[in-house]
Amino acid sequence: MAFKIILQLIVIHFWVLTPTIFAQDSKQFIYQGFQQANLHLDGAATVAANGLLQLTNYSKQLTAHAFHPQPLNFSSSSSLSFSTHYVFAMYPEIQSISGHGIVFVLSPSMSFPHGVPGKFFGLFNSSSDFMPSDHIFAVELDTIQDFEFSDLDSNHVGININSLISNASASAAYFSDAENVNRSLNLLSARRMQIWIDYNHENMLVQVTMAPIEVPKPSRPLLSFRVNLSEVLSETMYVGFSSSTGSVASSHYLLGWSFAHGGETAQRLDLSKLPRLPRYGSRGRKLSVGSMILVIVISVIVITVGLIFYVIRRKKYEELIEDWEKEYLLQRFSFKDLYRATKGFKDKEVLGAGGFGKVYKGNLTCPKLEVAVKRVSHGSGQGMREFMAEVACMGRLRHRNLVQLLGYCRRKEELILVYDFMPNGSLDKYLYEDEKPNLSWSARFKVIRGVASALVYLHEEWEQVIVHRDVKASNILLDAEMNARLGDFGLARLYDHGSNPQTTHVVGTVGYLAPELTRKGKATTCTDVFSFGVFILEVACGRSPITLNGSNAETYLIEWVYECWKTGVLIEAGDPKLGGNYVVDEMELILRLGMFCCHPRPEGRPNMRQVMQFLNRDNTLPEMIPFDAKAAHSTSNNQISFPTSSVGNSAYASYSSESILQVGR
Repeated sequence: MAFKIILQLIVIHFWVLTPTIFAQDSKQFIYQGFQQANLHLDGAATVAANGLLQLTNYSKQLTAHAFHPQPLNFSSSSSLSFSTHYVFAMYPEIQSISGHGIVFVLSPSMSFPHGVPGKFFGLFNSSSDFMPSDHIFAVELDTIQDFEFSDLDSNHVGININSLISNASASAAYFSDAENVNRSLNLLSARRMQIWIDYNHENMLVQVTMAPIEVPKPSRPLLSFRVNLSEVLSETMYVGFSSSTGSVASSHYLLGWSFAHGGETAQRLDLSKLPRLPRYGSRGRKLSVGSMILVIVISVIVITVGLIFYVIRRKKYEELIEDWEKEYLLQRFSFKDLYRATKGFKDKEVLGAGGFGKVYKGNLTCPKLEVAVKRVSHGSGQGMREFMAEVACMGRLRHRNLVQLLGYCRRKEELILVYDFMPNGSLDKYLYEDEKPNLSWSARFKVIRGVASALVYLHEEWEQVIVHRDVKASNILLDAEMNARLGDFGLARLYDHGSNPQTTHVVGTVGYLAPELTRKGKATTCTDVFSFGVFILEVACGRSPITLNGSNAETYLIEWVYECWKTGVLIEAGDPKLGGNYVVDEMELILRLGMFCCHPRPEGRPNMRQVMQFLNRDNTLPEMIPFDAKAAHSTSNNQISFPTSSVGNSAYASYSSESILQVGR
């Protein structure tokens, strides 16, 4: 009897443990759908009833991880080679604007507790050192261009080792064997695509190949990169996927996945067995028979009344769409959707107003999104087509410290622009209005660095030079995390790198204007640096660029700070509302840097790249040399058109009879 019991226990032992041992030692697996996959999922990752793996959805700031549950053995050189094949699709929330993408990952752990969403893909965070000890190999499908990580574009594939800066990258494409040419792929097309990743340890070569779902594996890879993964991988690794969304979301899907290592080739996926994707966009609603009959009866009664209102409604929502608009690749919103989002452009929804028109808060229903909607009356002599070309330039700007233009609507001679909504409003309210909480010094320093980073991008990193021409506290918006976003490009000028901007009539805001601007009428990156200098003094001191004393005499902020410096009490210029709660070295740096930027002569100012080096302590700020502070402000105010904000978040508004973005001729 005892022998029989022992025998049963042995059988049960092998029955339970053998599958686990086999799964860990097996050198390949294949998932044709994930219904029975038993993957390790966390974050937003879910498996639908039909076996479709959805990593993220249309919610913002999400992370998702999906890993094969058993670790794989990479302890010997014979096991380092691997091969994988998977099918994916990306559904952008807004056409051509998306979440961040999908990353294939080899990692010593399935847990990433410090990984954050957005550009870090749920793998790293802003304080990550990207050390070799991370032992992470990844292949990213990245749909956001982030200059911090030297991204190639907003539609690329990258091979990454222990970092979000790709060791090798290429725009998404595949080689057509039938045509013997490369064909580009749009990762955000909401279509199924295939990707193959192969590593041969003998020649130490990683190859990444892509193709649409209907095309067999091309003979030429998209990417090839030589690396010795024995120096990267740990003996035990997990294999899977990571994904994230940021301020704009996407649904990221995996339909099937095959993997093999130790010299084996990943099994070919049977595409006919893969789960179906959901329909992209809104779904049609099916009516019951009774409902259809009711609809027909009601339609007969209502059709006469409907015809009467048809002309009125058509006139109300009338839009003009011309063929040439398609070439700008900018999201177009319907007037009807924007009308409803702003509750009929009601005055109580107004966020700001200026020379170009009013800005309204809006709530879109599809996609569900808070936006700022600017109604622009196109009154300039410039043609609408050229006007639209300039707006399209704004739509291509991508930086974490710029207010993002999401799209537009055109109706008759009116242009309506749609921006990200900034819930914390404009910076000037926090500096001057008592009902707003006082900004801490760390928050102010963060804002200054953010605006400086945005100006470096506009002046040096974008494909053309953009001179903003109206940098000031009321044009800085604060997002939900109190990050600074530079807005209001209503006065901006654009010209090619290496060329000189042309003379124009003077526009801007009194107190922020460089002295040479009123003499020559030429806006340059140097005039932006001057305005930035006044702005950071304003933030540090909590004072307007120009104030009136009891006798209505004007006091200029630059002169006041200069006198504090001359008398050896520079640090006392700091905002008294801070109560001394600031880092003395940082306060002194900002005050001295502000004066450096406000030098009366353009050649005496730093450029914005140097400003960032000073703020990051990568370079030492030179000693300040005395200059004529009175010469640092304009005395020709009768020549200037002075924009003023009347309501709320003025950074969404524009203030000039010029176009939204004047192109240097």
